[in-house]
Amino acid sequence: MLYFVLILPSNLVNSYMIWVIAAIGVLAQLNLVILSRWLASDVAAKGFQGFVQLFGERKIRVFAFIGLFLILLKIIVLTIGYVEIVQQFIFPSVKKNWLIFIIFLTGCYVASKGMEKTIRFGIVVFICTFWLIFAYIPFFFEPNTALHNLYPLIPTDSPIKPLQGILMVWSCLSGPEFLVCLVPWLTPGQKVLKYLTAANMITIVEYLLLFIASSLFFGTNYLGHAEFPVVNLFRYLQWPVFERMDVILIAVHIFYFVFAISLFLLCCYGAVRIMIGRTDQPTTRKGFISCCIMILIAVLTINTWFWESQNGLNIWQTLQVLLGAFTFLLIPTFLLVATKVKGSRA
Repeated sequence: MLYFVLILPSNLVNSYMIWVIAAIGVLAQLNLVILSRWLASDVAAKGFQGFVQLFGERKIRVFAFIGLFLILLKIIVLTIGYVEIVQQFIFPSVKKNWLIFIIFLTGCYVASKGMEKTIRFGIVVFICTFWLIFAYIPFFFEPNTALHNLYPLIPTDSPIKPLQGILMVWSCLSGPEFLVCLVPWLTPGQKVLKYLTAANMITIVEYLLLFIASSLFFGTNYLGHAEFPVVNLFRYLQWPVFERMDVILIAVHIFYFVFAISLFLLCCYGAVRIMIGRTDQPTTRKGFISCCIMILIAVLTINTWFWESQNGLNIWQTLQVLLGAFTFLLIPTFLLVATKVKGSRA
């Protein structure tokens, strides 16, 4: 989850969580193997009709309703969480609702181009911003960094809130399970495991670099009190050409957030079409716009009356951590088992 990456170090704190990140990365790889096996199955090759044959139309509508709630929660946390960072570090005098509207409108524009162009946009964003992973390296050579901040690498006492850190890392790695929504746009029989493996390795390396750099720079005692440690980390970088590296970091991340929001908007629209039984009819711009307006109203409502900004995770962020970890663990295994059971009965 993109937003949680920016606050991940302050929720891990203890340096021995380095081993937790590596271990969860291995477990995530096993989960991706399960997911890739299902994506290579005959059921996945049939797209939406494969789901219908596997579960039946009535169950598919129930799953679409549950998925709509899960995706809507992701959109809410992504949008409001990122807007809080933008408001705090770049536009403190601009109201959050206006920033939400602008970012959401940008995501709607990208999504209106269709799923294929949205996926291409995501690929371009990744290629153009891959260099960001190397931006953490200078912190390993800062004069003020202290190596003793990485000790102890083995816990000497009972870990503080270990489950929260484990769930946070696992939830940050979630997202590949939503590839099941993109099955109609994937090449049938394509072996996606190598791409998922590469993405998982890059992500784990980034998380390790990010957490180690934050621990070296802030120290364990202060890291837990830093609200946005990654952004604050970049504020201390001084380059001859760029002075406000934190602004550049936030500006670069907007492309990730716009891509994620646009992708989830299309998934929400697809879920609504499944729920009302219109999958056999062509998509309409009017229907998509209506769906986007309803989601925007939901985001603005949550932000205005129900969202609480605090040092730490609020109820919406905590709920997203739990559900994100749960769906990433459950969906690949559930689909593969259901496919095997269906095949054995046939």
